[in-house]
Amino acid sequence: MASDKSIIGQLSEYIAKARQIELPENVSIRARHHILDAIAAMVSGSVLPPGRLAIRYTRGQAGAQEARVIGSALMTTAVNAALANGVMAHSDETDDSHAPSSTHPGCAIVPAALAMAERDGADGRSLLRAVVAGYDVGCRVTQALGPSFLSAKGLSSHSIGGTFGAAAAGASLANLNPIEVSYALSYAAQQASGVKAWVQSEDHIEKAFDFAGMPARNGVTAVTLVQAGFTGVADVFQGEQNFLQAYSNDPKAEELVRGLGSDFEIMRANIKKFCVGSAIQAVLDALLQIIGEHRVTADDVDYLVARVPKNGGRIVNDRNMPNVNLQYIL
Repeated sequence: MASDKSIIGQLSEYIAKARQIELPENVSIRARHHILDAIAAMVSGSVLPPGRLAIRYTRGQAGAQEARVIGSALMTTAVNAALANGVMAHSDETDDSHAPSSTHPGCAIVPAALAMAERDGADGRSLLRAVVAGYDVGCRVTQALGPSFLSAKGLSSHSIGGTFGAAAAGASLANLNPIEVSYALSYAAQQASGVKAWVQSEDHIEKAFDFAGMPARNGVTAVTLVQAGFTGVADVFQGEQNFLQAYSNDPKAEELVRGLGSDFEIMRANIKKFCVGSAIQAVLDALLQIIGEHRVTADDVDYLVARVPKNGGRIVNDRNMPNVNLQYIL
């Protein structure tokens, strides 16, 4: 997105105009697939323990009936619906992933967008374009933070990227103008949080909150605060004491707008074939291919050797959660 404007100016204008941007046909088709994939994850997640807990939690919350909670008869605020439906979207490992940004964008962005679209009566085309903008922003944020952030031991790229993606999608659907969008991004930055302690969990509940429920809720919160009249910082990415400097030793702010409006991050996202951690997908596919071609049974195997990328290997190596435990799955 070539422009003489500041980075925040380009980013905010892109989000503010996203509803009017005519998407290439292949991008539109891909976005439909990812939205459907996320909705399917919510439906299946609504009957799993994290989803059932999300419904129980939401049932106890008061508020305006703005958006529905999947898998129930509940109507609640857009903020609460984003939280509940986000948790459902990552109740297991069904949802999509985006390897370059180390995020699962759909499980946070789509629930937030659905909640805002229902709240404000947006049409399907606006929803589609807002989701694409959400992927473009959320995935670029963690990439802009650079290698030191993505390789950091403690911070959760999934919740942080998801928060900005959810805010961007929500801001588009709320028809915020560029300066209002910049405020929403600043409130997203104030809420951007999450640590990888979820790897210790056995139940996939805290992971569902970290990857999806929390960032979806935080993104919608950022937007609705601005809708209510909250003003904020005009440039949270390059101003004094900015977000990028706080989270990274080697931020690359230019990555926030590189290819914006022409290189769509949703085209680099993946829909999972199997309901397991991303790093297990190729290994499991290879194992099933071997079994199919050679009629191998468990009695024929003494041991298995699986080689996976280092970062992915750390996540799926002998974990407590069965569907992110490589050894258990194989």
